[in-house]
Amino acid sequence: MKSKRMSPAAINALKEALCSIYWYKNELRSFLTNCLNDRSLVASLDWNNYKRQIVSDLVDILCSEQDKYLSALTRLCFETISITNFSHLELIDGGKQKAERAKNAVNQLKELVEPHQELKKEKEQLEARKKAYSEKLKNNKAVREKLAQLNTSFMGIATGDNAQTKGYELEKLMYDIFELFDLDPKASFRITGEQLDGSFCLEGTEYLFEAKWHTQLISAHDLDSFSMKVSRKLDNTLGVFLSMNGFSEDGIRAHSVGRPNIILMDGSDLMAVLEERIDLVSLLIRKKRHASQTGEIYLPAYKLGL
Repeated sequence: MKSKRMSPAAINALKEALCSIYWYKNELRSFLTNCLNDRSLVASLDWNNYKRQIVSDLVDILCSEQDKYLSALTRLCFETISITNFSHLELIDGGKQKAERAKNAVNQLKELVEPHQELKKEKEQLEARKKAYSEKLKNNKAVREKLAQLNTSFMGIATGDNAQTKGYELEKLMYDIFELFDLDPKASFRITGEQLDGSFCLEGTEYLFEAKWHTQLISAHDLDSFSMKVSRKLDNTLGVFLSMNGFSEDGIRAHSVGRPNIILMDGSDLMAVLEERIDLVSLLIRKKRHASQTGEIYLPAYKLGL
């Protein structure tokens, strides 16, 4: 999966911030030299030129090959938005105005790049978790054997010709998967006339769970019904809806606004878990964080590069 590239607005904001935070070129040069591992980049700039042109030339070089210089560009942005003290500007003529301008420029850059920094950090955490999970599996033969058994059971359900029992068998399979990953599952239950396929607990949050194996896409009406069930429980309750064949676009859009209380899984997510490409806990945490940050409740496995 390619790293997310810096937006044109963020590039312009970085240039403006770098032009503003240091008034004298020697101070700017020192800052850039300390930020960038490749000091030859800084040395190659024409320091006899105007400061704004120097900054523009440097950032343009970094952005022209973002795949090569992504680390340097990220570090430069991070160090720039970390500046909170502008007292050095207040010592020169018109210093108060210069300091205020620099502060505003840094804040503008921060608004544009902080979400990118969070996504990068989250991706790194996910990769670390996947690596740790892979190492953990190598040392847990019993878990791998159980996953293989569950995968075999899943294939049996998938190739079966009894459409009426698929949903029920899927429900039992998911209970076993939740149990394998220590998610404290509860089996199917009925409360005040509402049928739920079960629940589990993750990081102190209770999740209601529903699974469907329909040939058609799950509609907005189905998601509305499930969301209402979740909303009638305690505040610290979310929902996970598994539809083996996916969801309708209108259903996804309708529940990706406001404060969604459900996240979605499809067959590709389940296969990624059963084939040991990601553990269920990491998958659910990633989906929850994505929904919290973006409002989007549907993040299929292929968008995670799985």
